[in-house]
Amino acid sequence: MVGVGGVVIDGGRALLIRRGSTPLQGQWSIPGGLLNVGETMAEGVARELAEETGVEVNVVELIEVFERIFPAPPGEDGSPGDPARPQHHFVILDYLCELRGGTPAAGSDAAELAWVREDELARYDLTAAVTRVVRKAFARASEREMTQ
Repeated sequence: MVGVGGVVIDGGRALLIRRGSTPLQGQWSIPGGLLNVGETMAEGVARELAEETGVEVNVVELIEVFERIFPAPPGEDGSPGDPARPQHHFVILDYLCELRGGTPAAGSDAAELAWVREDELARYDLTAAVTRVVRKAFARASEREMTQ
């Protein structure tokens, strides 16, 4: 499955969401979701951010592509899941985004949202991949500010 995410950096803060559904329900992450058939990646990023956070964005540039594989759940008899048949396999493309408008509010698959400074990331118990992508976004946003 192809997933897209958008890291919005505005005023030195990144927009994070707490996932409201599986996978990773309850964890803080980058807003995003699955790309719809026939939708461009930029359209998918903009749609997902609008649905989950209420913000409108300009999709600026690709930050990173990675994959996340979730193993099959344990069997009914308590045996381990079958590693040869994962429950989910996502290829995720995360993009740097600029805030264009909207009113930030948790919606759709987001239970909560927060604007977070880079030095506050550790408080949100992010996965290593999310932390890496958000730090790259902060660096790229800073580089863009210096060249404009």
